[in-house]
Amino acid sequence: MKSWIHTFPLLFGIVWSAILPTDAQVNVVQEHNNLSRDGLYIDPAFTPSAAANLTRDLNFDGTISGNVYAQPLYIEGGPNGPMIIAVTESNNVYALNATTGTVIWQRNLGPPVTSGLPCGNINPLGITGTPVVDLASRSLFFDALIDGATKKHFIYSLNVDTGATKPGWPVDVNATAIYNGISFTSLVQNERGGLALVNGRVYVSYSGHAGDCGLYRGWVVGVDINNPLNVMAWATTAIGGGIWGHGGVASDGTNMFVVTGNTFNTGGNWIGGEAIIRSGALSPPITGRLRTG
Repeated sequence: MKSWIHTFPLLFGIVWSAILPTDAQVNVVQEHNNLSRDGLYIDPAFTPSAAANLTRDLNFDGTISGNVYAQPLYIEGGPNGPMIIAVTESNNVYALNATTGTVIWQRNLGPPVTSGLPCGNINPLGITGTPVVDLASRSLFFDALIDGATKKHFIYSLNVDTGATKPGWPVDVNATAIYNGISFTSLVQNERGGLALVNGRVYVSYSGHAGDCGLYRGWVVGVDINNPLNVMAWATTAIGGGIWGHGGVASDGTNMFVVTGNTFNTGGNWIGGEAIIRSGALSPPITGRLRTG
């Protein structure tokens, strides 16, 4: 079932009714704007006096199909000016004109999952985590759960200007993510967190579904953006330990940081959950950890 999202166009209609310089560089290419996930946005044009003149733009119509869990992204230099990237649980990806809301391009990656999961509270379930854009290569990266005989997570790379799938993508996570003999199983995993792009590798984090069902784990999968056959992965040894947070993978530019929670059947031992985990480039996978409980 499709639902039509109206809160999304209202938000951007309000923001862009301010009079801003056309050369302002205000790209928002990832979750909370920065790898640190601090949510700090700096735009010299957005002054107190400019903010006082904000009004809702009633002509902006960015209506899209599907439920939106991910943060929309903003690209200043689109093919025809500034554009917004939005993804939905119906596995729809949109590039919208940031001034009018008109669709520049649209892609559907395949049917989302509507039944057959062991538990969960998102239906349909398709694209949940916030994508990341690499402006240098004009690439958009995201994870989509696609229904079929085997339900699978795929990591995609699309051309941000046209929506075309980049050569060598998508990456089948079931087929490529292995850690210490443990294989990734899409059926029990969900991808909630924002993706991160660090030193030429895109990082995707996974948790389970609401209800803590099945033998899920916390996973981080890293894919070389120039060679998607080069896939690295890390997983909690314990069952559970999902990376549930909306921020997903944070980074200081060298190390990746994730937060794990909800391990179970551990026999009282710490084996990966309830912790802040610091990782290098997933090789070696873990360089430090801070237990939180």
